[in-house]
Amino acid sequence: MNKTVNQKAWFLVLPVLLLVAFNALIPLMTVVNYSVQETFGDNNFFWAGVLWFEEVLRSERFHSSLGRQLFFTFSILLIEIPLGVAIALAMPRKGVWVSVCLVLMAMPLLIPWNVVGAMWNIFALPEIGLLGNTLNALGIDYNFTRQPVAAWVTLIAMDVWHWTSLVVLLAYAGLVSIPDAYYQAAKIDGASSWAIFRFIQLPKMKRVLTIAILLRFMDSFNIYTEPFVLTGGGPGNSTTLLSIDLVKIALGQFDLGPAAAMSLIYFLIILLLSWIFYTLMMRNEDQ
Repeated sequence: MNKTVNQKAWFLVLPVLLLVAFNALIPLMTVVNYSVQETFGDNNFFWAGVLWFEEVLRSERFHSSLGRQLFFTFSILLIEIPLGVAIALAMPRKGVWVSVCLVLMAMPLLIPWNVVGAMWNIFALPEIGLLGNTLNALGIDYNFTRQPVAAWVTLIAMDVWHWTSLVVLLAYAGLVSIPDAYYQAAKIDGASSWAIFRFIQLPKMKRVLTIAILLRFMDSFNIYTEPFVLTGGGPGNSTTLLSIDLVKIALGQFDLGPAAAMSLIYFLIILLLSWIFYTLMMRNEDQ
């Protein structure tokens, strides 16, 4: 028996597709156009081919920024994912405290990115900030505006404070979806807490943790506002991440060709690493 296929639903999706095309595809084509051409002003363009791509890939500046970006991304993933899972495991499953905990976890996510950077900038100032003043009063030499290590610690702490809640909420959603029958069977078998986590909770959280890792990876690789407001890429260039360096080249130096080529390389790196993460996380999923 042949089923009647109704294609009218595509008309509901069409506005979204047009909006995505306007906000993503058209700017992307503009960037591609700039990446293969040179301009000397007056809207005159000259074909440059892959010159800007070669220049960026051979640039020590790009390699340094990429290295700092990778260090930042993998540092916050190594902290936020285990910490988020641990907090989710400690949260109650029933009762009035569930709502309280969920609201508290969601609060950091509601704060705008520029406000987060400004908050931590004031909080960590060595002379008037609560964190900076307290550490110095305890005898710890702390000044994130002059010390690269202190700047990195402050930057990572700020991101962990801001985004661990996202991991917590996703992991908690995976935990509450586990039927009580699994826990009852484990209790009958005398399974330890570690065994319950390893063989029941962690497998059931695999999909949500995959989403959490991908979201945090992509967001941390694109981060700009928080570190720019907090450190401005300093002291020196010690916290100049790839996004900050790209903005400096595009708007500060107004080198549109190299900036466009760098942004496309940036985009491809995110796609490649996201695909690798997804492939590794979903390996043997069918089994």
